[in-house]
Amino acid sequence: MKDNDLERLLAWLNKDDREQAARSYENIRRRLIRMFMSRGCYEAEDVADKTFDRITSKLDQLQNYEGTREPYCYSVGALVLKEWFRHIDKRPKQLPPPPPDSDWKEREQRHACLDECMKKRTSEDQTVILEYYQQEKRAKIDSRQRLAEKYGISLNALRIKAFRIRATLQECVFECMKRNGYEIG
Repeated sequence: MKDNDLERLLAWLNKDDREQAARSYENIRRRLIRMFMSRGCYEAEDVADKTFDRITSKLDQLQNYEGTREPYCYSVGALVLKEWFRHIDKRPKQLPPPPPDSDWKEREQRHACLDECMKKRTSEDQTVILEYYQQEKRAKIDSRQRLAEKYGISLNALRIKAFRIRATLQECVFECMKRNGYEIG
């Protein structure tokens, strides 16, 4: 969102008190993120930003809006979330396992693509994804608890973070495989 758009949005939220408008914006954004996360959206912050972008794009039409601002924002957020789910449903959920008779070149390419995609992630993301999927049974639970404590987040926030990283990695590997001439799914 551009600075000018943010100023217009804040003026719409509360034209008389800019500080109160900023508090309202932060409160609405925090609640939108919580709402999106509780409904399984692993890109909650991006979807909240898209919600505000959508509202900002309609500000000229909303200048005479008499209703309360917060419920309007949540309504727009619910619609943007539905669009996000429709978009997610069209994306590949995960790479299918290689067929049993696939040749070693395809497996090697898949590993090369994964390595390439991992290098594009931050070191924190690399650590999270590698440690999150290690271990089994009780050791996995303990490992994830330590990882959450290490980053100062809840287990649920860690799960969402790992899921988000994994989804972007899968999409990156899928695109890399396509670029290299392999048809996936």
